Amino acid sequence: MSWSINEVARYSGVSSRTLRHYDAIGLLKPAWTEPSGRRFYEWEHLLRLQRILLLRELGLGLDAIGDVLAGQDHDSTVDVLRRHRDWLLSERERLDRLVSTVEATMTELEKGGTMTADAMFDGFDHNPYEAEARERWGDQAIDDSYARARGWTPEQAEQARRGFGEARDALAALRADGVAVDDERVQDIIQGHYEWICLFWTPNQEAYKGLADLYVDDHRFRQNIGAGDDALVEYLRDAMKAYADTRLG
Repeated sequence: MSWSINEVARYSGVSSRTLRHYDAIGLLKPAWTEPSGRRFYEWEHLLRLQRILLLRELGLGLDAIGDVLAGQDHDSTVDVLRRHRDWLLSERERLDRLVSTVEATMTELEKGGTMTADAMFDGFDHNPYEAEARERWGDQAIDDSYARARGWTPEQAEQARRGFGEARDALAALRADGVAVDDERVQDIIQGHYEWICLFWTPNQEAYKGLADLYVDDHRFRQNIGAGDDALVEYLRDAMKAYADTRLG
């Protein structure tokens, strides 16, 4: 069986533009391409795309994903998927612990009792950047961000999970095509990035430009965003500043 690029985009939730970019960088080549340019994929390509998306869930950039897949080429697909499954099961167990902790807290509060300090925080993954963020932006900004997250709809939670990665991949495709940062197509993607940021906090023009500089100047952000592709991070920075000048002024 084979599937057209539009069918793969519909089933996977990955845009056709992103699939074309994956082809351009050698991450996911189609089985064949018609003279018209329409791409088609077979079963093995869908399996590879599934692995790409699983690695994206882990927060890896495209270059890192390519390296991981290359290193897995000698393994069977089942072995690779088994490792991914183990990670997903581990994550599910962590979430189950969080649910249990919250339910136990509710029960104790309803009974008028108390919990031990260690039991209250069982299952929590602590953000290693929180202290730094509070120092940089203040307690109120961070507390407001957490409050916003607690009020997300399921759709907003999904946007929070996927929004940045999709914007980054779309920008990478446009940069590869030589599109200028002030091009309307780039700015529309940055609009999506700004809306993603606004799920957590609402930056004004100055703050959004400051965030753009932080992406490049802080090596942790630069590595997480670009995975070694500094030019992509700089392209994002310049596009964000152009957006701030034209749409947040």
